[in-house]
Amino acid sequence: MTLLVVKDVIAGYGASEQILKGASIDVGAGEIVTIIGPNGAGKSTLLKAVAGLVKAKEGCITLDGADVTAADALGRSKSGISFVPQERNVFGTLSVLENLMISAFSAPRLQKQRAEQAFERYPMLAEKRRAMARTLSGGQRQILAMAMGLMTDPKLILLDEPTAGLSPKTADELFEAIVALNQSGLPVLMVEQHAVEALAISTRGYVLVAGRAASEGTGPALAADPETRRLFLGG
Repeated sequence: MTLLVVKDVIAGYGASEQILKGASIDVGAGEIVTIIGPNGAGKSTLLKAVAGLVKAKEGCITLDGADVTAADALGRSKSGISFVPQERNVFGTLSVLENLMISAFSAPRLQKQRAEQAFERYPMLAEKRRAMARTLSGGQRQILAMAMGLMTDPKLILLDEPTAGLSPKTADELFEAIVALNQSGLPVLMVEQHAVEALAISTRGYVLVAGRAASEGTGPALAADPETRRLFLGG
């Protein structure tokens, strides 16, 4: 079953600057889908367009069969889309628990219950529940950011370069956490700088070039494709 459909979306950050020039992708229930491509291709802009942070000037975005194209970021969140940005994705001066609680804005009565569910999923966060988020390591902050994204009980989670700035070992651990999250039933749409590693855990992938999806395939097939490797994967 197809959960998310992005069809011919044109979007950008100004009246004349269109970063996305007719982008089309989809995400099925249970999938991990990774978007790769050169710098400036519009990968993060596409995620933001799905999240409602960048307005689609043309095209259509549907989630679970419902047209959400006109909805703003709050509306998308209420519809079931959760976006975890690359930077500034936790509140450094708040505790781990406070970060989780504030992220359950759509269901204040369920804040404590969902926070405890997050602690069960990520015991490391439970151990640091009273620690300020700024004291966490890079990997721990990313886990917290993902846990915050789960506090709205989403149908789909968007991850923008989740392993940016992490050591290879920590990045591998985060990829394992993403797989575990997906195996629990949550579809994932991801932009990731470590493209080979991301495609290896992905159901499917898209190559975005100049604001359009130039090609798609299974994650392992894209990772192994000589032309894709030459152009985008450094080998």
